[in-house]
Amino acid sequence: MNGLGNDFVVLDARADALALVPDAIRAIADRKEGIGCDQLVALEPSTKADVFMRIWNADGGEVAACGNAARCVAALVAAEQGRPQVSIETEDQVLGALVGSDNQVTIDMGVPRLAWNEIPLAEPFHDTRRIELQAGPIDAPVMHSPAVVNVGNPHALFFVDDVEAIDLGRIGSMLEHHPLFPERANISLVQVLSPGHLKIRTWERGAGLTRACGTAACASAVAAIRRELTGRKVKVSLPGGDLVIEWREADGHVLMTGPYALDFEGTLPEGLLAGAGV
Repeated sequence: MNGLGNDFVVLDARADALALVPDAIRAIADRKEGIGCDQLVALEPSTKADVFMRIWNADGGEVAACGNAARCVAALVAAEQGRPQVSIETEDQVLGALVGSDNQVTIDMGVPRLAWNEIPLAEPFHDTRRIELQAGPIDAPVMHSPAVVNVGNPHALFFVDDVEAIDLGRIGSMLEHHPLFPERANISLVQVLSPGHLKIRTWERGAGLTRACGTAACASAVAAIRRELTGRKVKVSLPGGDLVIEWREADGHVLMTGPYALDFEGTLPEGLLAGAGV
C-alpha cells in the first residue's frame, strides 16, 4: 500500500504472530532483492482498539508512529468491518480514523508534544519553536534554528525560502544522527507558500528521503502555527501529493486528511526470508 508514494508492506499478524528480526525486515524492504518499502507494518490484535499497528522502518528499527501507514491500515480495517469509523492502537496512543467514500482518510493524531524532554532532546530548551542547531558554515549556515515537535516520533523542522534549493539527501543523514537527538529525528525543510499552504521535503529516520511523511506534515503545520506563520488549517504539499492538516483549537488534537492506495496483494516467498532468522 502507499500514502502519497510513502509505501508499505502490510502483514496480517492477527491470527498468527510474527517474530520479525531486523534482518528479515531489511530483506523485505530491499527494493532490489525484496518487495521494497519505506516501512513494514504488522497488524496485530488489540484490547484497546480495532487493531494494533506495529511499524518498522526499512533499516529494521521499530518506530511508534507513521501517519501515512495509519491511513492505509484504517482503510483496510474499515473495509473488513463495513463501517467508516475505526480505531488503531500504536505503541504510545490510540488513533481515531474516519474513512471517506472518496479514498480520503482522516486520522486524529492526538496532541503534539512540544516540551524538550518529550521530543526528546539531549539538553533543555525553553522554547522549542526555535532551537540552536544549524547545518553548514558557522558564519553562513545553510539552515538553522529549527522547530522541534513530536507527533508520535521526533521531528526537526527547518523553515527555508526554497525546499528544493538544499541538498537534503546529504544534510538529512547527518542531522538525523545529531547528538541532540537521542532517538534520532526526522529532518524536514518547510517553505511557507501562503498562510494556508506549506511545502515540505523530509528525510525520514531509518528510511531516508521519502515522497511523503504524514507525521512530518503534521509537525510542520504545528510548527508553522506556533510561529504564527499560518492559520490552524493548512494544505501541506509533499513530493508525493497533498495532505490537509488541522490543529484543532478546541482540544489541541491534530487531524490529518489524505488519500491511500492498495498497490497489490500477495504472499511472501520463503526464499526472500531465507537466512533472515524468521
